[in-house]
Amino acid sequence: MKNLLSIVLSIFAICTANGQQADIIITNGKITTLGTNNQDMQAVAIIGNKILQTGTNSEILKHKGKNTKVIDAKNHRVIPGLFDSHEHVIRGGRFYNTELRWDGVTSLKRALQMLKEQAARTPEGQWVRVVGGWNEFQFEEKRLPTLQEINEATGNVPTFILYLYGKAWLNKAGIKKLNITGDTPNPAEGLIEKDEKGNPTGLLVAEPNAFILYSTLAKLPELTNEEKVNSTLQYMTELNRIGVTGVMDAGGGFQNFPDDYAITDSLNKLGKITVRLPYFLFAQKKGSELNDYTRWTGMVNVGNHVKNKVNNVDYYVGGGGENLVGDAADFENFLFPRPELPMTMETNLKAIIRLLSIKRWPFRIHATYDESITRFLDVIEKVNADTPLNGLVWFIDHAETISEENMQRIKKLGGGVAVQHRMAYQGELFIKRYGLKPALTAPPVKRMLELGIPVGLGTDGTRVASYNPWIALYWITTGKTIGGNQVMAKENVLDRTTALRLATHQGYELIKDDKKGKIEKGYFADLVILDNDYFTVPDEAIKNITSKLTIVDGKIVYGDKDYSELAPVALPVLPSWSPVKYFGGYQKN
Repeated sequence: MKNLLSIVLSIFAICTANGQQADIIITNGKITTLGTNNQDMQAVAIIGNKILQTGTNSEILKHKGKNTKVIDAKNHRVIPGLFDSHEHVIRGGRFYNTELRWDGVTSLKRALQMLKEQAARTPEGQWVRVVGGWNEFQFEEKRLPTLQEINEATGNVPTFILYLYGKAWLNKAGIKKLNITGDTPNPAEGLIEKDEKGNPTGLLVAEPNAFILYSTLAKLPELTNEEKVNSTLQYMTELNRIGVTGVMDAGGGFQNFPDDYAITDSLNKLGKITVRLPYFLFAQKKGSELNDYTRWTGMVNVGNHVKNKVNNVDYYVGGGGENLVGDAADFENFLFPRPELPMTMETNLKAIIRLLSIKRWPFRIHATYDESITRFLDVIEKVNADTPLNGLVWFIDHAETISEENMQRIKKLGGGVAVQHRMAYQGELFIKRYGLKPALTAPPVKRMLELGIPVGLGTDGTRVASYNPWIALYWITTGKTIGGNQVMAKENVLDRTTALRLATHQGYELIKDDKKGKIEKGYFADLVILDNDYFTVPDEAIKNITSKLTIVDGKIVYGDKDYSELAPVALPVLPSWSPVKYFGGYQKN
């Protein structure tokens, strides 16, 4: 009788599923589900914000109703939407429309021409700014611009150009605008370079602390509130264009909570956020970190149960970090030696991690060097002995030089690691300082996976590396920098499927968020139709893959020219002089 009842219930479930009418059906695709068997499917049905079923065209079209939107993938590859486990999208969105992006530009000649064109259209009172996402090795010329070239291209328009975490250039107009003179004192761990006459040249150097770079950038004029809203929407659309459907925001310097979250707060209330966006709160002022986290843990709840009633796209406080305490800042400026952290670090960090553990707040911590990670883990182990973590989400960000011993310690403590493609941008500089051998496993991602450590893949965009996750997938599957130099050993790179898992469901698993990052029944409907097949294109072509159609939470948020009728109408870019209006974001030339 029990067996008969089971059979009847199974038949009923099948009939019920077959009778459900989908909101969206995608047919004729090469659909990578990333499920347990990872079997390619031909079609997928979406109902509401969830995957209803995958299968053949004929199987899935049984769910077609009179209101079903049927989309022909035209034999293109379909993947789960990409999840960037470390980016600075809330801060990046506020400034995106002000920035001239050199990400992907292949020649210095072209970069300088873009600089000249933008200077010509930038109005009085505003600046030209190139803020991260590039280096000299991507250029045919294999060199940096000179201050003379920058001044010739920009003339009397104030200009700021950021290079990695290492240095920045101001043109003559920028020096004058900021009133920097030969008498201007150097900030702590920073240098204002001067010529033989004692006058500032325009070069700002992090020695090794990046404060001089970011504090200078913070002095530049901001957009109006309306323009910041537009800028954030444009940036999210740019992320959707390259296949991103979720980002774990790591906070960032000069990103104060709650004031600097007002733009995304307002967009969330209107249901206009188009990427899943759990965000972490980054301590801003050295000496007041514990006070900040005490206040924050008392005023907001953490976790994805905090939902917006307008839609289900995640937007919530995920925890604390990536900066927990100023004493723990080990900047990866490979132009200078590793910074020595002060002896006060352990005491200050322990108080904060203990508080977060008591309050059950997940935390993440920026850690480039194994020497820093050793000291951080010492603190975490002591907190765990007194106030057990008991499965609390926590992880290290970056971990380029982490040792076997420290990976074992992270595993034992139940932590994870979020890795990024920073070596794709700084690999050559790393080798010049530390040699080739340490670079071969920087970071040792394959070994982390062998140990069963949760690992997510991300970018650390926008101010140092590019926000384009396809660069991360290129780097981790080839071991090469954006300049084409082999940095990671070939035996340490990942196959393309494993790498994609780190940029999708395993990124979510890092924060114990399930039912996302796969195209399987019951999973959230975040998926992308690609313009080129990630699994078959040559290595170099991975870097320039984009989306033809992007769906987030069951809604179409982006479509290229072939799917433009299905997608939201593109917003005009504000202000009218914005570099984004003329050049867009990531470049393909």
